[in-house]
Amino acid sequence: METEYDQVLSSVALVKIADQIEDSGDGDGVKVSCFTEVFDDVTLQFQIIRLAKQIYVWIGCNSAKFGSLYAAASTRPSNTVSVTSVLGGTSDNTGSGIARRLVMKTGLNIILACNIPKNNPLLEAKAEKVLIGKLNDLGYTMSTPLRST
Repeated sequence: METEYDQVLSSVALVKIADQIEDSGDGDGVKVSCFTEVFDDVTLQFQIIRLAKQIYVWIGCNSAKFGSLYAAASTRPSNTVSVTSVLGGTSDNTGSGIARRLVMKTGLNIILACNIPKNNPLLEAKAEKVLIGKLNDLGYTMSTPLRST
């Protein structure tokens, strides 16, 4: 009989395995990366799911709540970035700026779920810095980012 602790350990092992899986070379593989960062006694959890032409990112702060959901994409012809709130986020735009800048860095469509507390710009900036560093490590960013006009 498997305990809850054993189930958590086996799911963490699966995440580690999924994090190490290399793309099959055709560019259409789904890659999942999960990691945690601690900043001033606040635990930030990250999940990145790389799909063919978009990236889904979840940023959790001290809990596994989903938070607000944003969709961001480059719009033509001027390559500006448009962001919309899909779920929540009506009076709180925490995360919309991150989604906009991720599109400019990656050139891909971004779906961002974020539950960082509002009115904490330092934590939001730290989360974005850590996230962009991980995206760089994974090779998901462009060498020359899109420019916002």
